[in-house]
Amino acid sequence: MKVAIFGAGTMGSGIAQVFASKGHVAMMYASSVASAQRHRDKLAASLAKRVAKGKMTQEAADDLMSRVVVEEFEAAADADLVIECVAENMATKKDILGKLDAICKESTIFATNTSSLSITEMASGLKHELVGMHFFNPVPAMKLVEVIAGANTPASLVETIKNLSIEIGKTPVIVNEAPGFVVNKILIPYCNEGVCVLQEGVASAEDIDIAMQLGANHPMGPLHLGDLIGWDIVLNIMDVLYNETHDSKYRANVLIRKMVRAGKLGIKSGEGFFNYKK
Repeated sequence: MKVAIFGAGTMGSGIAQVFASKGHVAMMYASSVASAQRHRDKLAASLAKRVAKGKMTQEAADDLMSRVVVEEFEAAADADLVIECVAENMATKKDILGKLDAICKESTIFATNTSSLSITEMASGLKHELVGMHFFNPVPAMKLVEVIAGANTPASLVETIKNLSIEIGKTPVIVNEAPGFVVNKILIPYCNEGVCVLQEGVASAEDIDIAMQLGANHPMGPLHLGDLIGWDIVLNIMDVLYNETHDSKYRANVLIRKMVRAGKLGIKSGEGFFNYKK
């Protein structure tokens, strides 16, 4: 299968790695060919570290990378599967899907890696039917894929993506479209509530996370989790939940907005509620 992955950042690179490791050709796309090549080079460097640590053979790394390719946009016309994982913005996603809709063959499967947005709205105006295929970060390690049906997504397409998810070593769950789907509808408000507890002065960031790790047996606390996800993404999803439901329980804490405006997004920026700068 030839898979065209649009958005070659952390998620896109991880998706490319997973498909390539299972024998599929993964075409990586970004804002430019040069940008996509930089992401491909980062993936190659990441695999080289695994080889150096004895977690992967050089032969396996070379074999995987031989199936990760960077192409011009037009090469996606021949893709069997398109996975969109660009910025979590409806207009941006609709724009890229519309351009692909115009050039891809009729049989191409269209999927989106959106973490919270409406599949139904995204599919509006497309000739190709659309399904959600939501991976989790880090993609190679995380087993779950949310397979999301919009209002007009046929059951046969959901079944196809479910079976494909199993084939690439993931565990799919079938989800009917709803803001945030399953995981983020529960998880993102958890991060938001951790910030609320911090802002109210109930406990320090460190102690909030320790409390949830040891008191609720969570692998990490809400503040480190938000740092891992990225507070810009947390804020975006909270806003989707609130705007779709108008339920006050989904109102983002103002401290998150302040952190995002300050560029303190978490691990990816080097600082969030904890410091990651070396």
